[in-house]
Amino acid sequence: MKVNKSIGCTVNECKYHAKNESFCSLDHINVVKHTNRATNPEATDCGSFETE
Repeated sequence: MKVNKSIGCTVNECKYHAKNESFCSLDHINVVKHTNRATNPEATDCGSFETE
């Protein structure tokens, strides 16, 4: 699995987590929001997440 050191990640449950390092293995991620206007970090998530 390749490691993308430009995208940090601590979500071990994601199939794109680099496992041995706290990084993502995707070339890019899709960040999504939960509200019409995101005003704090809790209003956003990584839309590229997939369960292992």
